[in-house]
Amino acid sequence: MLPILQVGPLAIQMPGLILLAGVWIAVSLTDREAPRYSLKPSTLSNMILIGLVVGILSARFWYAIRFFDIYLDNPLSIFSLNPTTLAPLEGALTGLAVAAFYGYRKGLPLWPTLDVLTPGLAAFGLAVGFAHLASGDAFGMATSVPWAIELWGAQRHPTQIYEVLAAGFIFWLIWEIRRKNQVAGFLFLIFVALTALSRLVIEAFRGDSIIAFGSIRNAQLGSLLVLAVALVGMHLLVRAQAQKTQG
Repeated sequence: MLPILQVGPLAIQMPGLILLAGVWIAVSLTDREAPRYSLKPSTLSNMILIGLVVGILSARFWYAIRFFDIYLDNPLSIFSLNPTTLAPLEGALTGLAVAAFYGYRKGLPLWPTLDVLTPGLAAFGLAVGFAHLASGDAFGMATSVPWAIELWGAQRHPTQIYEVLAAGFIFWLIWEIRRKNQVAGFLFLIFVALTALSRLVIEAFRGDSIIAFGSIRNAQLGSLLVLAVALVGMHLLVRAQAQKTQG
């Protein structure tokens, strides 16, 4: 684990740096893939940038709402650069909603747009895995398996490495099949299904999971739901394409 890289007097937070690199790679891949779908790279780049900016700002806003009393006593702390004082889920949903609205206003077709974003999303998923590896977050439960790693005072499953391996496989698969002719939206739904499946499996080895109803992991429930929706969506897209071809 390498949460901070000290370069002379400069302390670089490696997880944040890795995520920024992931965003840059994702945008670069989107720009590269856009012409294959007859979409303008500049419009897609603007959509991503707007979604990111709104997502980060709204994540701080929702966090401040959640802990309103603290920020009421010290209002200037809302401008803190501390990444832990963010509400990531709320920020992500707000950023996605704004990005989707921007894409709608610009007339971007839904499924082709999602497909062109997919390789970048897969690359960013790999960056998230490396960021967890650097920070020690998303750690595994205690274990005695030979490949266990020492972390937070115990031998644990290297779930961060599991995550990197799964994300690497997903990226490789997406990169290979993206060149094949397929129904619009199918590539994106494959990515969603594989990501949900990997989370479903890896979550079983996590040591920091949120447990509901005594023994059920919230993330696994969410992953099962997302996986089911993605599989149904794939079926409906293929059936609609078949009906269109026959008609």
